[in-house]
Amino acid sequence: MLTDQQRREQIAANLAAVRERIAAAAARAGRPPSEITLVAVTKTYPASDVLHLAALGVADVGENRDQEAAPKAAETAAAGVDLRWHFIGQLQRNKARSVASYAAMVHSVDSVRLATALAGAAQRAAEEGRPGPLDALVQISVDGAAERGGALAVGEDPDRALLRVAQAVAASPALRLRGVMAVAPLDWAPERAFAEVARCAALIRAEHPDATVVSAGMSDDLDEAVACGATHVRIGSALLGMRPPLR
Repeated sequence: MLTDQQRREQIAANLAAVRERIAAAAARAGRPPSEITLVAVTKTYPASDVLHLAALGVADVGENRDQEAAPKAAETAAAGVDLRWHFIGQLQRNKARSVASYAAMVHSVDSVRLATALAGAAQRAAEEGRPGPLDALVQISVDGAAERGGALAVGEDPDRALLRVAQAVAASPALRLRGVMAVAPLDWAPERAFAEVARCAALIRAEHPDATVVSAGMSDDLDEAVACGATHVRIGSALLGMRPPLR
């Protein structure tokens, strides 16, 4: 068992390596590293690790499950730490109100119905004192598999068509459409997957020029994501080590 100081030193070394990796990937792509936001994914890790990351200068933290994210957000806020919380997992509509109470950005809006539920939740949060609209990204289904999460770039599904979902987000004053998010399918080469993400991002920007965020790339494929224009990379294991098993 590591002491608190040893754990911080371990995370600091990992963070330095990840930042170097991002800088190198940006240089290869002819981009400044300042264009790329590191989102530290802390699912299954304790709030103490979040506090270590914050002390080391990390301001953006991502979580996949509301039941884990909400208490961590409350604990870190009680400790006086100001963080930008990113909700990056599949969001159930009945969790939208809770997520809107603490998240700065929701990465996983993949249907008109979810956009509508999130807009209502964000409006209620604003009435309760939330400052400004809730940033939202449209999650893309890279391979178009309808059975998995993500808006569909092909077809005219009234609930999940990519541009319909983007418009549903943009139409709400309680939400702010910021761009897109995607996860590379396991059976696709990362370069192919992130090229498709870039294509879909361009489709949305053509109608919504301020939607410039591209959340793509994780510990194993951040280099390819940066090469294809990612502005946000979601990094967990490279920062915090192998995940504890989910309970």
